[in-house]
Order: sequence, then C-alpha cells, then structure tokens
Amino acid sequence: MTTIRGVRVAVTAVSLLLLAAACGQNAGVDSSGDAAAGGSSLPADTLVLRVDYTGGFTTPAMLATRLPMISVYADGRVITQGPTILVYPGPALPNLQVQTISAEQVDDLVKQARAAGVGTEQDLGTPPVADAASTRFTVRTEEGVEQLEVYALGEADLGGSGLTAEQTAARQKLQAFADSLTELSGTSAEDSAPYTPTAIAAVAEPWVSGDEGLGEQPEVAWPGPELPGESLTETLQLGCVTVTGDSASELLTVAADATTATPWTSGGKRWTVTLRPLLPDETDCADLAAAR
Repeated sequence: MTTIRGVRVAVTAVSLLLLAAACGQNAGVDSSGDAAAGGSSLPADTLVLRVDYTGGFTTPAMLATRLPMISVYADGRVITQGPTILVYPGPALPNLQVQTISAEQVDDLVKQARAAGVGTEQDLGTPPVADAASTRFTVRTEEGVEQLEVYALGEADLGGSGLTAEQTAARQKLQAFADSLTELSGTSAEDSAPYTPTAIAAVAEPWVSGDEGLGEQPEVAWPGPELPGESLTETLQLGCVTVTGDSASELLTVAADATTATPWTSGGKRWTVTLRPLLPDETDCADLAAAR
C-alpha cells in the first residue's frame, strides 16, 4: 500500500496561489534565482513541483547525490538535467539546465499532477522487481506539501506483475504524467540556459585507483573546505562539505576541466569527490541526507 504524506486541498486554491506567486513573469528570472518584477506571495525559491528518485541499487555516493528529474519553482523556473556526454570518465559537473515558464504553465503542471493521482490516497501495489528505485512526486499546495512515492514505476512488466487492473491503471496515469515532463528537459537552447548554483555539496570518499586503462589521472587541488567534511549519514561512509561564496565560484571553474575520475587533494590525501549542485530550495549537505 502506498501512502500519501501531507494534506489535500482543492485545485482551485492551488491555482489562485500559483497565479499570484508567478505574477510578473514577463520580466523573467535568471539562473541565480532572482524573482521577476512584480513581487510574489511565495519566495522565488519555493518548490512547487518535483519528481525525483529514492532508493534502488546503486553506489552510496550516487544515492546521496542523485538529482531530481525536474524541479519547478514559484517564480516559474524549471530545472532539469540536460543531455549527458557519452564519454568515460564523465564530466565532474552534471549538466543542469534552467528555463522559465509562465504562471499558467506552472498552474497547469500542478493540475496535471493532481489529475494523475498525486495528493490522493490509493493502492499502487508492489511489483515483484528487486532493487528498483521509487519515483517520488512532490506538490506544494496552499496549506502544505504532498508526496507520493511509487516503487518501480515504469520498470515492472505490468502484464505479469501480479498487480490488479486498478493498480495498473493508476500506475499508468502517473507514468504518463512523468513522461510528459521529459518534454521540458528537451527544450531548445534558445529556451534554456546552464544552471549556475550558488552552493555545491561535495560528497567525498577516499580515492582508489580506478580503471588501469585510463592511466594516471592528474591531481587537482581542492578549493573548498577541507575534505572529507562531516559524515553524511550514520550508515554511509561518506563525508560531505558545502562549498559557497568565492570558493564555489572557484570550484565551478576548476571542475569544468575535471572528471568523475579526478583525484582531488585535500589535507595531504587524495579523495574521490561527487559534486552535487544545490538547487534553489536546498541549503547544505543536510538536504541531501533528508532527500534520501
């Protein structure tokens, strides 16, 4: 049984709230998060809609730093993951893109989420799929936040999953909504720009020699707080530091030429560092631990 956390409110109330929040969108916003002219009843960085993933079989560092599929904010900013370069090792920094949509489009996305079942209590079943991730839908309403998590959404063979017809139909509605959001991450270069974070979480673990075929990787001096930082969680042997201000700007510059296999040096040691740009509604490493 899948449960809903939060409160349920009428879509009309949500519509009024979001229309007020996005008032003045014609003035636009930039990737730093400054609100458009005209003011808003919600801060610009307030999260309105998000689809992300939890759990699943992957490395601890990837679990801790996984980025949402999409994040929509009160001022109309939409942050998604852009195309990935198919090289190994990959770039140290993920390709995040930001675009701005209208108040009406924000409102419509929330309506679509609720029409798909987010904010309603329902039984979505549990397919017999091992080590799959759960898809988490988050919607902010006038009175709070509602979340719906669906295990193995889109990964189960629904024909032989043991799910009921009602469970299958409910899952298909949520999958169709999630699929429709991928169009926002496929917009043209004219509609989006690189997202420049003001803070970066750096998840560190001791560096170990990787693929011998890569050869010796050049070391890079770590420009932020000393690694590895504080333990991210009690169960994961990972440290995390939050890089802000001038150090964040320097890290973005240096990391542009680094890869996921780069050994970073700090405190006389080598570290493997997974860089996770913090989104507008995130502040520090604690947000990564809370999102898991």
